[in-house]
Order: sequence, then structure tokens, then C-alpha cells
Amino acid sequence: MIDKIAWLHFQDGRVLGARSRGKSVFYLPGGKREPGETDTETLVREIREELTVEIDPASAEPAGTFEAQADGHAQGLVVRTTCYTAEFSGTPVASSEIEELAWLGYEDRDRLSAAGKLIFDHLRETGLLR
Repeated sequence: MIDKIAWLHFQDGRVLGARSRGKSVFYLPGGKREPGETDTETLVREIREELTVEIDPASAEPAGTFEAQADGHAQGLVVRTTCYTAEFSGTPVASSEIEELAWLGYEDRDRLSAAGKLIFDHLRETGLLR
């Protein structure tokens, strides 16, 4: 099981997506938990590394947990993505391993990882994504 934490940042019915260098699919910004880290600690660290913004830990709110086949891994390896919304300071810019940021709508679903597709379906059903 791959345990990931992701940030949901919305603007005008779209959500911020990230694409890593050398990859073709987008995912929600965030990443894998370090040993001993809480969800919030992982969220703050990963978003700082990837987008150079500071998440306000006190504002982090859970927004769902989703499981799917891990892209690019052996069949049966599952990625569990726990999503959070949170306030932040700064302006998101691609940093670290991130090559591209994009505002994604439901029409971009096919550009996402398997877990991202499940998350987008949920966001569409709940009216958060157009």
C-alpha cells in the first residue's frame, strides 16, 4: 500500500493539478508520508516542497480517502490518497520534481492517475468540480 496525502485547492470550479517531470499524468499536489508524520505534517511538508506555499495546519479539513491501483506499479499495488482542503499563504509555483501545474476540470479526467479519476468523480458528484 502506498499512503499519500493530497491537497485540494479549488478555483472557479477547477482544482489545481500537478505533473511530475517525465510523467504524463497529473495528480493532486501532495505526496507520501514520512515515518512518524501525521497527515497534516505530511500535507504541510509536501506542499511546501512541491508548490512553495505554506499550508495553515489549523485550517486543514479532511475531504475523503480514495484507493486505486498505483500507476506504473505491479498489478495489485494500491495507492491510498487522503485528501484535505486547507488555507495557505503564497502563490503556488512548480518546484522540486513538479514540471507543470494546471487548473483541471472534470473534462480533464482522462489526464489523471487512477486515484485522481476516482477523486474527480467524487468531486463532480458533490458539486465541487465542474
